[in-house]
Amino acid sequence: MTTTPVSPLSALPPSLLATLPGHYYTDPEIFRQEQADLFESMWFCAVRGADLGRPGAFRTVQVGRENVLITRSRTGELRAFLNICRHRGARLCTEESGEVRRNLQCPYHAWTYDLDGKLVAAPNLVRMPDVDRVEYGLVKVALREWLGYAWVCLADEPPSFEETVMGAAVERLGDAAAIEHYGTENLALGKRITYDVRANWKLIVENFMECYHCATIHPELTDVLPEFAEGYAAQYYVGHGAEFGQDVKGFTVDGSEGFAKLPAVDDDQDRRYYAITVKPTVFINLVPDHVILHRMFPLAEDRTIVECDWLYAPEVVESGADVSKSVELFHRVNVQDFDACERTQPAMASRAYRKGGVLVPTEHHIGIFHEWLLGQLGGDHA
Repeated sequence: MTTTPVSPLSALPPSLLATLPGHYYTDPEIFRQEQADLFESMWFCAVRGADLGRPGAFRTVQVGRENVLITRSRTGELRAFLNICRHRGARLCTEESGEVRRNLQCPYHAWTYDLDGKLVAAPNLVRMPDVDRVEYGLVKVALREWLGYAWVCLADEPPSFEETVMGAAVERLGDAAAIEHYGTENLALGKRITYDVRANWKLIVENFMECYHCATIHPELTDVLPEFAEGYAAQYYVGHGAEFGQDVKGFTVDGSEGFAKLPAVDDDQDRRYYAITVKPTVFINLVPDHVILHRMFPLAEDRTIVECDWLYAPEVVESGADVSKSVELFHRVNVQDFDACERTQPAMASRAYRKGGVLVPTEHHIGIFHEWLLGQLGGDHA
């Protein structure tokens, strides 16, 4: 593996690779370019489909600089639109989530749209027969469903979903079917926690990708996954899942027993933890009895909302089983990680980090992420 250092430190020894310079994490202009070239151009995991359980349910999410409205249509399909009234540009749905009976109505001038985005009513609309109700309907956004989530893309010509999203699972696990064994689209939500992290989204991605820090700040995690104490993250190796400790019974905060293995998880995946990064903003964590999925919503160069879902077999959630021990394990990991990212964010503006830092061998794969980012942004932004 080779990487091209960006504004490199002088004469780095072979063990070290240069990171991105600090301004990549603090410059509003770079963040705006990321909004345009990443969040508004790639597939973005927006909402869990089951959150919109009935026709008329909606949720609004921030995707780059755009607010996107996702609804469940009368016939049961998910639809996505820019959350903008076509009349004078007012925000159509002002709440983050909700449910309407039949139509979506702008609170400004009462232009009204059906759940498929067509303009169906407006004051004096019958006196304007030349207004095409489809042409002046809501602006549609491309939408795909995978793993039980709605993924949206604002690009006029979205990239291949199979290559850029599903391909991330193949790249990490080495097998397209491996992630399907967990049946994520059929799991039920056991817990959701939203974190408001005062750090750049890239710091969160880089932290998730490596485990050089695990022995320092994740005692509960390394008790369950002892190999993480050695500094190599699961994502360092294609197809590798970190194995549970010998005396560990489940992926829980104290290593106690969890729940029955998900039905299709095979023996090679049992008692192992797998982590997948789907660029730019999704983390998928796979363990035998549940799945943990993080979605990031970058709001500013120094602020990122992270929504984390713990997903279990439907019978576990329906029975009212206590999931707190498995939730608590990764909640602690999240808090520990996000605290570390928030401690790091101020240093990105320091003259000490003007040329960046370094990656040790167990972190060298982060250099591939940096190369990818620079490629998406069109090169070095010194």
